[in-house]
Amino acid sequence: MVRAGIGDRVEGFHAVRAAVLAGRAATVRIEQRRLTRDAYRELAESARAAGARVEVVDDVRDGAFTSAPQGVVASCRPKPAVSLENAVAATDPAAVLVFDHLDDQRNLGAAVRSAVAAGLKAVVVPSRRSAPVGAAAFKAAAGTLEEVSLVEVSSIPEALRRLERLGIWRVGLDAGAEHSLFGFDLLAEPVAVVVGAEGTGLHHLTAERCDALVRIPHAGPAESLNASVAVALAVFEVSRARGWVS
Repeated sequence: MVRAGIGDRVEGFHAVRAAVLAGRAATVRIEQRRLTRDAYRELAESARAAGARVEVVDDVRDGAFTSAPQGVVASCRPKPAVSLENAVAATDPAAVLVFDHLDDQRNLGAAVRSAVAAGLKAVVVPSRRSAPVGAAAFKAAAGTLEEVSLVEVSSIPEALRRLERLGIWRVGLDAGAEHSLFGFDLLAEPVAVVVGAEGTGLHHLTAERCDALVRIPHAGPAESLNASVAVALAVFEVSRARGWVS
């Protein structure tokens, strides 16, 4: 389930616009100077039409959580909770992205943006010892966090056990794995792609709970890829294996 309060603060044009369209925005604060642009005027009108209170101010940065809120912030009703079972049902065949304690919420948001672009609509995050799904994540996701079924769990290894019971193959990304991500046959099946933390990778028990580990082959000397880049490659390989993209 998603912890109460996730998504209650959203910043950045695309993230706020998506929250307004999702009907979650309660109060939207927009800088006066931004209203000279059609896109921001339309955002203000959409927010009012959706029942949100619109406040026009000189500067939103003094109350912002991100360094570049793009002239607009919103207080929102929390993103609704979703069960793991409902997340699995979000696509057919199932395709779930599982984060094993990412450290940077901007990486998390960027990864979700790639996942949605690739057609994945379910994301599992841990509730503790991980980057929060906060304002920076929503801004980096550029509105796409509104599109996913988001599940928050107390234990990633236990979530992987539950996914096994639901008939989902669990494939972890591991730089030292024997098999390549590209062309890996399980990606066309009901699958959960499991991504570890920046630098440290998958926790030991998480890796043990995976049915298979795969690596992203490197042509150059890079030791590892940024987490959001690794996710982008993985989710588009899932999408390619299923014929969602060509």
